[in-house]
Amino acid sequence: MATGKGLFGSSLARKYWMALTGLFLCSFLVIHLLGNLPLMTGDHEAFNIYARFMTTFPVIKAVSYLLYASILLHTVDGLMLTRQNSAARPVKYANYNGAANASWASRNMALLGTFTLVFLIVHLKSFWFEMHFGNVPTVLIEGEEVKDLYTLTVTSFAQWWYTAFYVFAMAMLGFHLWHGFSSAFQTLGINHPTYTPIIKGIGAFFALVIPGVFALIPIVIYLNSLAA
Repeated sequence: MATGKGLFGSSLARKYWMALTGLFLCSFLVIHLLGNLPLMTGDHEAFNIYARFMTTFPVIKAVSYLLYASILLHTVDGLMLTRQNSAARPVKYANYNGAANASWASRNMALLGTFTLVFLIVHLKSFWFEMHFGNVPTVLIEGEEVKDLYTLTVTSFAQWWYTAFYVFAMAMLGFHLWHGFSSAFQTLGINHPTYTPIIKGIGAFFALVIPGVFALIPIVIYLNSLAA
């Protein structure tokens, strides 16, 4: 019986899937962050317009289903690879020193990814589910009644525990991206003495700035709620 087979074929195929879905999710993070910036400036109308566009424009709605599939595929694929790698080395090396051979993030990608998935489930329950199935009040924008996701979001982040959970999740996401960004390019064969250091530098910048700004948004909202 051939080894390395499963839901996505060979282990190499699964690594390609991991890389491609991971980079696609990185592009989504940038778009999502840009749309969330009005939360930090208190622009009620701009955020609600963004939310309406993201949930009603047909192309965006279609891409959102691709996004959900990518998240699920990326998570399942990663867990399968982790299990396969563990099975390939049933007996740990006697003198193996993980910290000397790999970064903490690279050794705990499955843990980081699983926690990020848990965060996404909680996050979707708090916002996506409430928008579609909850009792969200509406506001009038450009003569049209629009669900007031701005108030829903600000109310959620006014709770210290939710803000703390969100900030911690962004820290875990940052560690995940720190290794995953450059690893994706390496998996796709983009590995060159000239370009690899640049990719790693971009990956480190991405892993710090994107989750960092995401984390800053609820902190600003929470502090504003204390001052109100």
